[in-house]
Amino acid sequence: MVSRAQKMTLQSIVKGKLTKLTITPPSISIEEEEEEDFDFSEVFGPPTSHNSSSSTHAQFLQNPEIIHSRSHSFVGPSPRFASAAASLPFGGDPVVSQSSDEEEEEEDGAAAAPAKAAERNEEVKAQIGPGDFEILRVVGQGAFGKVFQVRKKGSGDLIEGSSGDGIFAMKVMRKDTIIKKNHVDYMKAERDILTKVVHPFIVQLRCSFQTKSKLYLILDFVNGGHLFFHLYRQGIFSEDQARIYSAEIVSAVSHLHKNGIVHRDLKPENILMDVNGHVMLTDFGLAKEIDESGRSNSMCGTTEYMAPEILLSKGHNKEADWWSVGILLYEMLSGQPPFTHANRKKLQERIIKEKIKLPSFLTSEAHSLLKGLLQKEQDRRLGSGPNGSDEVKKHKWFKSINWKKLETRELLPKFKPDVSGIDCTANFDKCWTAMPADDSPAPTPTAGGHFMGYTYVAPNPWLSSSKNES
Repeated sequence: MVSRAQKMTLQSIVKGKLTKLTITPPSISIEEEEEEDFDFSEVFGPPTSHNSSSSTHAQFLQNPEIIHSRSHSFVGPSPRFASAAASLPFGGDPVVSQSSDEEEEEEDGAAAAPAKAAERNEEVKAQIGPGDFEILRVVGQGAFGKVFQVRKKGSGDLIEGSSGDGIFAMKVMRKDTIIKKNHVDYMKAERDILTKVVHPFIVQLRCSFQTKSKLYLILDFVNGGHLFFHLYRQGIFSEDQARIYSAEIVSAVSHLHKNGIVHRDLKPENILMDVNGHVMLTDFGLAKEIDESGRSNSMCGTTEYMAPEILLSKGHNKEADWWSVGILLYEMLSGQPPFTHANRKKLQERIIKEKIKLPSFLTSEAHSLLKGLLQKEQDRRLGSGPNGSDEVKKHKWFKSINWKKLETRELLPKFKPDVSGIDCTANFDKCWTAMPADDSPAPTPTAGGHFMGYTYVAPNPWLSSSKNES
């Protein structure tokens, strides 16, 4: 037993030690960090500038103008841009583990979940975090943060077995910015949707986790670069080249629609190309699950690719994606979207009112497909009927496509990007890869509980259809 005198002596020693303790203040200003935000202006130029050189690609048929800058993705009741971009140096927030009260609530709501799944997810929370990945380069930037090329440290088995020798893409998003812009539901929906889709032309989510200040998505790294990067360099695609890209996009969109998901931001910047030349759909930040008979009234997407019903707030569903596929195809075949203007309001008016001007050098089959996809009335649009995506797949322009072979990746594109290795980033814009490869500290939001259950690990690295979630 310890006597009262001994206890008093120990307390006095501890008190003396504490009075001599000093705490060094942090060197990074949170106030400065709160002012940072991100957009694509430093990559594609100022949003209102469409005068950048189109002459460099003017040797193509009918000298199509190549658009190097465009409006950006946004969500909300009216168009708006994010503020100026800034870089992120790496910080060391601890991985979030839900409080005991929150865990009890989750356990009550998931009492039927298998015990092994619960144990696995608790293990994931403890084992996976930013410190498990070595940041190599910046390969993308969005409204809420950056996308890094990373290498998994060690030989952890939680995501082992995926292709790429431990090379992944890590999407990092700041919670304070997400909450400030009222986009919590969109970020949670992106994570939820990615856990449900497994398709040969959709980038696969491997795991997700969070710290007190940020959200993290770990995805397969696709090293061929963005479709926009290759379109920018080539200026225009032949119909044969565009056909296989379009078919793979149609296949991916069809899979989403069959699972009740609408992407809502289809554009070349959200399509990656792998080492074999196949395209991969990515960035589900604006995707939404919508019932077959339901409608969404959100103003979201990138203006050049927005369907008229979105701009008119008529309510939209999967038909809006088919409009975007039509805009994508038009841009691949002509070098620019059908509707462009430096002023966003006038651009919207053109999309709503102007007729499509089809390039004369395209085949009649291409004209027919573009007319079908770019019907301004959503109920008359190709893909809107009872047969859905089959209407698009059976169009005569796709007559040469064997869809079964396509979806087993047996149809190989003629063009393959120049890739020197699994970690090659030569096909990503230098505006990104030249940025400091850092992930900065960020302020912790005062309001908690927004991102409960965000942690996730794919239970089978070989693209299993079954999922375990926390």
